[in-house]
Amino acid sequence: MHPPRRAALGLLPLLLLLLLPPPAPEAANKPTPCQRCQGLVDKFNQGMVDTAKKNFGGGNTAWEEKTLSKYEFSEIRLLEILEGLCDSSDFECNQMLEAQEEHLEAWWLQLKNEYPDLFEWFCVKTLKACCLPGTYGPDCLGCQGGSQRPCSGNGHCSGDGSRQGDGSCQCHVGYQGLLCADCMDGYFSSLRNETHSFCTGRGYDRPLRFLNPSPSLSLGHWRGMRHVWIRGRNTHTQPGYSSRVWTEYARLSLPACDESCKTCSGPTNRDCGECEVGWVLEEDACVDVDECAAETPPCSAAQFCKNVNGSYTCEECDSSCVGCTGEGPGNCKDCIPGYVRELGQCADVDECSLAEKACVRKNENCYNTPGSYVCVCPDGFEETEDACVPPAEAEVTEEESPTQPPAREDL
Repeated sequence: MHPPRRAALGLLPLLLLLLLPPPAPEAANKPTPCQRCQGLVDKFNQGMVDTAKKNFGGGNTAWEEKTLSKYEFSEIRLLEILEGLCDSSDFECNQMLEAQEEHLEAWWLQLKNEYPDLFEWFCVKTLKACCLPGTYGPDCLGCQGGSQRPCSGNGHCSGDGSRQGDGSCQCHVGYQGLLCADCMDGYFSSLRNETHSFCTGRGYDRPLRFLNPSPSLSLGHWRGMRHVWIRGRNTHTQPGYSSRVWTEYARLSLPACDESCKTCSGPTNRDCGECEVGWVLEEDACVDVDECAAETPPCSAAQFCKNVNGSYTCEECDSSCVGCTGEGPGNCKDCIPGYVRELGQCADVDECSLAEKACVRKNENCYNTPGSYVCVCPDGFEETEDACVPPAEAEVTEEESPTQPPAREDL
């Protein structure tokens, strides 16, 4: 009975795999210390909002506030806020709250007036878990382009607002360069001054974010520079900056560089600095190259060339053609066997209707096919080399056939 025991042991690893708990999520999904601190501050600020209109809840609020303290600054209100910070199942939040409760209490009772921004005092200066917006890394250095407008407002600063990253710029689409102030190929500068650089491209650009108050340029000025600017509602409050609200501006650009331009200074094919591949400069403008007009055709003998802006395509000739200049049987250079040119196009020859019979055996039927024909005996007829024989004649032919030699057994 050893084989059954070995089979049972072979199932043991599978059972263990099924019973083991699933692997822990990757560290990449785990919140950073800055994110945990920011989350705690956000909940604390929300708690302040939720308790803003409350009081001691006793029968004589005026006496209680005169004798004890105002509810607005009381320890009772602080306790109510702290109790709502963490869900009972959120272990990391409760662990952090337990470790930092004294700091929060000290800020509430002693430091709130001096440091009204809890995020800056708690997460940036006290725990050193985060940086202010526009700064990065262990020492909270300014991002490329400065902390006020990192990356010229046209990119993301690596590590912005955290103790991580290297402060380099990751440019939005349409921008390039160390500070994201230069335009990529296919975009041209529609505005550039000491503080702003805008590159115009085809379609939608990413939303731009500015701290209120907005830049000195008005929406009317922006709209006059071949842009349509759409102002959205205040959608995000920068952590720790309740008074600084980001306003979103979505830019819908009108067509910028013409499709013929690789680089340009304006929107037409006469503003190209360099032509795109498939275009050539003629009379100060980039014009399409007609590859199909080349001395050596770019397509095979069984294809025709179709020019498109900046390129070409090779399309298959009609099945009736031997070479062609365009689509359909009317553009054949010559016709394949079985087709003949009629009314300017290659048409199928009906061999079965010709004066000279295509099918020469007796009783044989002729059926036309595209470019050819087939010869078939009628149903019930027997096929021979010279004719299609009716069933009665076939039987007679078999009876008149030479006598077969006797079988070996008769000899």
